[in-house]
Amino acid sequence: MKFVSIITVNFNQHQVNIDFLQSIKANPSKNKVEVIFVDNGSREQHEQEYKSIFPDLIYIRSEVNLGFAGGNNLGIQGASGDYLLLLNNDTEITANTIDVLVDEMNGNPEIGLLSPLILFYDQPKTIQYAGFTKMNYLTCRNSGIGSMDVNSGQFDLISNETGYCHGAAMMCKKADLQLTGLMADQFFLYYEELDWCEQFKKAGKKIWFTGKTKIYHKESMSVGKESAIKTYFMTRNRMLFIRRNTGLINTIFFSIYYIFIACTKQMLKFLSKNRTDLVKWTLRGIFWNFTNSKNSKNLGFKI
Repeated sequence: MKFVSIITVNFNQHQVNIDFLQSIKANPSKNKVEVIFVDNGSREQHEQEYKSIFPDLIYIRSEVNLGFAGGNNLGIQGASGDYLLLLNNDTEITANTIDVLVDEMNGNPEIGLLSPLILFYDQPKTIQYAGFTKMNYLTCRNSGIGSMDVNSGQFDLISNETGYCHGAAMMCKKADLQLTGLMADQFFLYYEELDWCEQFKKAGKKIWFTGKTKIYHKESMSVGKESAIKTYFMTRNRMLFIRRNTGLINTIFFSIYYIFIACTKQMLKFLSKNRTDLVKWTLRGIFWNFTNSKNSKNLGFKI
């Protein structure tokens, strides 16, 4: 029997949290499990209500929003398990999720990070994630394997190396963090799980996908609403990811492509929609990378 710490991070999503905890409770594991709930600067606290669902819940409160990486890092620091399962609070697991992930990692010591098959909650026959292709570091682009395909069981027996894990559900061994470190919290939002995968690869570990178990994710199938915070961090962090994970020559060529082609095209699209505010945040995302080191924790955005 292994000891698994499930870590989830919340920011103002009360009902989603209830559904998440009920899902964990409804799908017990043969392994020892603790659940660590990080309240990441939410306006309201519901600790007692959550503990009425899951009495042994470990509730950690941050008075400020630390972002996805910072919130998970806080939970990791409070975890006692040998295995860490990072789950978005807008996911729901299935009957064998925890045990299959533990068995996969236990059976293959080379695995550093592991994600299951992810299906859309509101369209449960549609695949969101069945692995990722490798990254093209000159464009910082890759593709989702199986994304938007109908799930007909085609991944049920597959367990193999993949390009990247999915941030909605990732398992690792706590001992491996001595080699990789925690997530880079300067990302705050977007690209932090991809960067973490790179750190595991550099430590000689493999990034793995298994279709032997699945979870459901409440993320919408449609593209999310354009916003200042999404535009800023997606722009900023795509460049930051390349700066942190490739050499100077690649970073120079990527930056030329990114600034003069990808971002210019995006800003023209915003202008066609009369979204000059998003043009501003695109430019700020680019500019941040020229005024901050690749390890800087300066967000450049008031949360």
